[in-house]
Amino acid sequence: MGYLEEFQTQINNRDFSKFLQLWEEYCTSDSVETDEFVELLKSIKVSDFAKLFGQCIETALPLWQTIKNEEESYLVLKYLIDLETTNTPLLADITLEALTKKYGKQPEFNDRLRLIGMRNKEHFQSALSNYDLLNHIKNGKFVFHNGGWGAGQIVDLSQVREQLAVEFENVAGRKHITFANAFKTLIPLSDDNFLARRFADADRLEKEAKEDPVKVIKILLRDVGPKSAAELKDELCELVIPEPDWTKWWQGARAKIKKDTIIETPTNIKNAFRLRKTEVTHEERLQKAMHNKINFEEVLQTSYNFVRDLPNMLKKPEVKNSLKAQILALLNDPALTKAQELQTLIFLDNHFSHIVEDRPLAYFIKNLKNVEETINAVEIIAFKKRALTLVRENRSDWDELFLSLLFSVQQGTLRDYIIKELNQGDSRNGLIDALKGLLKDPEKHPELFVWFFQKIVSKGHEDLPFSDKEGQCLFFEAFLILYSIIESKPEYRELIKKMNLMLSGKRFAVVRYIIEGTKIEFLKEFLLLVSKCQTLTDHDVKILRSLAEVVHPTLASAKSRKNAHTDGNIIWTTEAGYLKTQERARQIGTIDILENAREIEAARALGDLRENSEYKFALEKRSRLQSELKTLSDLLGHARLITPNDIHANEVGVGSVVNVVDTKGSHFVYSVLGPWDADADSNILSFQSKLAQTILGLKIGETFEFRGEEFKIVSFKSYLDK
Repeated sequence: MGYLEEFQTQINNRDFSKFLQLWEEYCTSDSVETDEFVELLKSIKVSDFAKLFGQCIETALPLWQTIKNEEESYLVLKYLIDLETTNTPLLADITLEALTKKYGKQPEFNDRLRLIGMRNKEHFQSALSNYDLLNHIKNGKFVFHNGGWGAGQIVDLSQVREQLAVEFENVAGRKHITFANAFKTLIPLSDDNFLARRFADADRLEKEAKEDPVKVIKILLRDVGPKSAAELKDELCELVIPEPDWTKWWQGARAKIKKDTIIETPTNIKNAFRLRKTEVTHEERLQKAMHNKINFEEVLQTSYNFVRDLPNMLKKPEVKNSLKAQILALLNDPALTKAQELQTLIFLDNHFSHIVEDRPLAYFIKNLKNVEETINAVEIIAFKKRALTLVRENRSDWDELFLSLLFSVQQGTLRDYIIKELNQGDSRNGLIDALKGLLKDPEKHPELFVWFFQKIVSKGHEDLPFSDKEGQCLFFEAFLILYSIIESKPEYRELIKKMNLMLSGKRFAVVRYIIEGTKIEFLKEFLLLVSKCQTLTDHDVKILRSLAEVVHPTLASAKSRKNAHTDGNIIWTTEAGYLKTQERARQIGTIDILENAREIEAARALGDLRENSEYKFALEKRSRLQSELKTLSDLLGHARLITPNDIHANEVGVGSVVNVVDTKGSHFVYSVLGPWDADADSNILSFQSKLAQTILGLKIGETFEFRGEEFKIVSFKSYLDK
């Protein structure tokens, strides 16, 4: 498809004069590759050249006439008629002849000719496509809406009204579309088309995708066209594969795709997967991949990718020997660096069990001078890991080298291996000293510091130095100091995002875990360090302070204790209250709004929208529903479930059940909860109510006035203890 790339270049450059020169050259060919011709016409159809090109369609007719296959000839002609703008008698005759040959025996043929503009032959652009659509329109058939409504199924049809009704995946209710509008917006889909199957039976498609992911991806690429990994996710995730299953499913699918001989896998994540015209053997793929690869990195990386993705290919002697010879040839380069030499020796040993006689790996490692520099220059991670194991096995100074490499390698898997080996025997003391230096000056190696901090606060690493409570607190203080130092430096933007997520993730779980049971002096230092972290939001700081006050309530002033549960950004609620509100939001989003959409359509059908009260009422209702849904969504985003840790033991707060007595000796029991749980009949107050605001922060024995009467706090307990 050499011409196609040249045409696309001119289209992208918007140079129509050069495009026409190339077109004239293209049309002088004695034969044409149909696939290339079709792809070219498709590109023109969606380009700025479509109208201009429509004036010179007849220049393509000699080339079209060279196509002998009837189906291919009809397909090319259809795209030509889609583009034509001249409506000449010659094009009209050719179009009519093609339609008569394909559909002439149909009883409704003449009537359909009228619908597509072929009766008077004055305006017949897209006549073939439009007739194909008319022939496709039947109850139960599938179509695709090019205006964003997605795939749909025809559920009703009226030849008399020249209208069809379709249910689409992206809009609610049935949509009634005239044939004239259908010609502009609808594309026929076969029953086995990916989009049709996804719309009609997504559950069955999900089952097939999990059983044979490559088969489904082939169908997708066939029907939707080339797609990048991100675009494949858009087409499949949630619609076919549930979101929680996506990562695992895609990892397995991608591994199988790499081994498939009909799907072309892109070398760049942004590029597209596409179907090949014919199968390409793995040997041919390797030869193509190696073509024009001349430098060391390209040859080694391409060879490694091949044996990694297709290990069984090394069982073929001819493939194994050919590839081995290419790798051995790399060693003949006099300009080979030590890192390149090391990778080549490891490759030969790992995948071909071949040891170079004058350079066995153990000998090479023992006599290597710049070990750290050489290993860091190794590009392939698997080879870098093997190099580390060789150092561990063959060097008496391995522990010193590992301590140095711990601070220079970037990959977490390599750090895991290094620290595991150092954390045993006599080398553990050296590791502890190195970590003390990291603790003292985390700014020198911020990525390593954050990585190690994450290790010691997670489960399964209790054997690491500083993983006890004291060590975690020391590293946590240094973590906050590092945060405040690097938060304004652009080069650490991504690291700060990671650190912020570590702090706030799972409702500040790491912070809760570390500060639990700590002394008040540590918490005071903690709050001081938090105040220096400028990129933490006020909301984050309030939560961190409240968490510290839960551990040591004496940290809170009388005023702050009273206002601890009145933060306007938080909606306190029980699980029952949250679920009730969540269900209301779901009801609006999935039922009420859809029903309202049907009401709007029904009212619209009554006509004269200016005097249509039903239509205006339905629109007002939609506005109310949308407003309520937005409000509930915002509130749910600020909701916080009341937990035992949130309920104060020595003062009234949210979650308290309070027993009060008036001056007459009458007792009243009130529960202070969130607004979604409030119930006047059950004496459940919202913490936002005036009475609740009056008693928040009070202790047993304290008095308060409300509406001219005096009351006394007799006792209170946790609502969750009921």
